[in-house]
This record gives sequence, C-alpha cells and structure tokens, in this order.
Amino acid sequence: MKMKQWLILFSKEQKEMLKNFKWIWVPLVFLILGMMQPITSYYLPELLEKLGGLPEGAVFEIPVPTAPEVLMATLGQFSQIGILILVLATMGVVSSERSSGSYVMILVKPVSFTSYITAKWASISLFAIASFFLGYLFSGYYTYILMGEFVVVDMLVAAGVYAIWLTFIMTLVLLFSSIMKSIGAIAFLTLGTTMLLSIITSLFSKVMYWSPARLSTHSNSILLTSSGADHFWLNLAVTISLIVILLLVTIQLFKKKELVS
Repeated sequence: MKMKQWLILFSKEQKEMLKNFKWIWVPLVFLILGMMQPITSYYLPELLEKLGGLPEGAVFEIPVPTAPEVLMATLGQFSQIGILILVLATMGVVSSERSSGSYVMILVKPVSFTSYITAKWASISLFAIASFFLGYLFSGYYTYILMGEFVVVDMLVAAGVYAIWLTFIMTLVLLFSSIMKSIGAIAFLTLGTTMLLSIITSLFSKVMYWSPARLSTHSNSILLTSSGADHFWLNLAVTISLIVILLLVTIQLFKKKELVS
C-alpha cells in the first residue's frame, strides 16, 4: 500500500513537470550545452581568425584539445550554467504547493510526510540526472566525431560520479524549498551554498578532501587517468551519507513546520 502510494505521488510529480514543459526545455538546454562544447573547441581557431580582428599576417595557433579535455570542459559548462538551470527549474518543488495550498489536499489523505518528501526528491533527482546524461551523451558523440576516440567506460563512470554531485544539489533544493516559501530565497540559498562549498573546497583542498564539491574533480581525474583523485571512495561515501542525512532533516523540518501550522 505504501509503495503504491509512493508511486502515485512520484507519478504526479512527473506529470506536473511534463505539464510545465520542464521535461522538454531543461533537457534541451543540456543537449545544446553538451553539443556546443566540442564544436566550439574544435572550431575555436577558425572562429577567432574570422571574428577576432587579428592584424593581417598574424599567426594565432591554438592546439585542438584532446577528447578527455573536451569532456572535462563540458562538465565545467554544466557546473556553471547547467546547475543554475536545474535550481531555477526545481526551486518551487515544495514551496509552490505550500503557497497555493494544494499540498493540503494531499496531506489530508493518509499520506506520510516521508512519502511526500521522498517522492519529490526522487522526481527532481531523476529529472536532473536524465537531463545531464542526455547532454553529456551528445557531448560524447560530437567529441568522438571531432576529436577522436576516448575510453567510454571512463566517460560513463565520470558521469555517474558527477550525477551524485547533482543529486546532492537537488537535495539542497528540496531542503530549502521545504522550509521557505520565497522561491527567490530558495534559489539564492541553494546556489550560495553550492558556490560557497566549492570555493572553500578549492581554497582548503587539503582539509576539505571529504567535500561533495570535490566530486567534479574526481570526475575530471577519471576522464584523464581512469581513476579518481585522492580520497575518492571516502569522498563518495561522505557525499551519499550527507544526502541521506539532509533528506532525513528535510522530512523532520517539514513535518514539524506543518504540524505547528
């Protein structure tokens, strides 16, 4: 009964995102980002020559990056624009229902807070991971066409590690969306937390070796060397543990807030 109830809630979330066309425009943005990175990397010298206004006779040589380097650059694009798009698309996952009052129609039924929150978490996580993989696969295809071969297994493992980083960010979105009504504040706190964590991790890399923000570094390392950087497995375990802890905290905070109100 509980599993059937959870699947109904999950299905409702998916239909809601289809109804709002999120399942169309967000994957499309990732597809374009993924496709453009190898194309611009390959044709960059020609673009600079035609658009850069260089003096006549000037020679401007830029070596064509290798396939793993292009895939790393694609992850960099996703870390900047892709994460912003995902946060903006999912920031109202709980707060919009609380603002409209429609969540009352769900919670007056015998639906547990755990099912309500976890169904939303699974829905936005699947949405983020599927959009990312679509864009990354297109990037891999065009990288192969323009730059040559690369180790497909390394690409898929690196993508899997990066997907865990995206899941961590989606968990942050859910946490802030569960305790706040302002979608602007939710986006600000999620992006601010992500940026702050990345900056601190970069500045104090020897101390912050456990930080979830290091997962993108591990993805790059896998693409270049077929293995993660130092403390890879510890970093992975800490991030997954933090996702579970944040999810449990979100359920408890949401439950407490709703019971009080």
